[in-house]
Amino acid sequence: MAPSLKSSKSLYDFVVRDGNGVKGLVDSGMSEVPERYIQPPRERINKEDSRACDSPPIDLSKLNGAEHEKVVDEIGRAAETLGFFQVVNHGVPLELLESLKDAAHTFFSLPPEQKAVYCSGVSPCPRVKYGTSFVPEKEKALEWKDYISMTFSSDEEALQCWPNQCKEVALEYLKLSTKIVRDIVEVLIGKLGVTLKDSEMEGLLGTKMVNMNYYPACPNPELTVGVGRHSDMGAITVLLQDGIGGLYVKVDQQNDAHKGQWLEIPPVPGALVINIGDTLQILSNGRYKSAEHRVRTTSSQSRVSVPVFTMPIATERIGPLPEVVEKDGLARYREVLLQDYMNNFFGNAHAGKSSLDFARIN
Repeated sequence: MAPSLKSSKSLYDFVVRDGNGVKGLVDSGMSEVPERYIQPPRERINKEDSRACDSPPIDLSKLNGAEHEKVVDEIGRAAETLGFFQVVNHGVPLELLESLKDAAHTFFSLPPEQKAVYCSGVSPCPRVKYGTSFVPEKEKALEWKDYISMTFSSDEEALQCWPNQCKEVALEYLKLSTKIVRDIVEVLIGKLGVTLKDSEMEGLLGTKMVNMNYYPACPNPELTVGVGRHSDMGAITVLLQDGIGGLYVKVDQQNDAHKGQWLEIPPVPGALVINIGDTLQILSNGRYKSAEHRVRTTSSQSRVSVPVFTMPIATERIGPLPEVVEKDGLARYREVLLQDYMNNFFGNAHAGKSSLDFARIN
């Protein structure tokens, strides 16, 4: 049994500082959500207020065939409107995707003390971090999620430092996902009328990170969120969902009759979810939309997801591409150092797409 968690501080210490996570709360036999996890009404997710996204997945294998232009247009249109789309025939073996989900469940089923060795400050490698919520020290209401985050620097380090339960499958998934990202970014940059050198592409996609997210079954899912409203800060995110679902994206297109509505991205067997991040919105001077999204919890079973984040290296400066600014007649974003953007992003609780305000020119 968990110690008495009556006070907000004792709960915070148990979940965050001691590394028990939300899973530790659930395993302690908690029958209702603690107050610290109850979201204000405007942030709660009502399934009835949304509809399922009915866009068919994009077949990436056709990028190299007779239907190349059609697929390029589909990718461009998705990036300009919702900022989210699903892909099939993407080159990641289906067996690997199943192994990833199994590995995530295996890792999060470990005793708390075995996961806590990867907590920030004690982790054997600064690029491997186990944690809970997003920035718990800044959040009024915590998110119902635990995660392990692994930033890639070399194969050797990954195989030495990443958790044994997931390191091999996570590394292979990251490598195959990086190829998908590169193909998609080449398409999107090309549609802007720009060609990037290999060194520029490496600067744009030079940081790669794979996370495993765990959303324990929740006694009061209607009061909580798995992840609050946010956009990703990088270029492109590749996400593996399991079959449970719960991912929602906000319609943001000005001339869309459904603007402001939330769409559920239903799990499609064998598909991967692609979403555009803030970096590509800035680079395209606003033509491509970083997708505002959030995650619902469920009472029936625990859910896992496995995103790969790709973003510029920390020393890279990001701003609208000069060719796009020339065409548009004005820059909508200023040039920023990626490290500064990252510090701002991880220094605040999730709040929709407010992270973009850091670079926006009013």
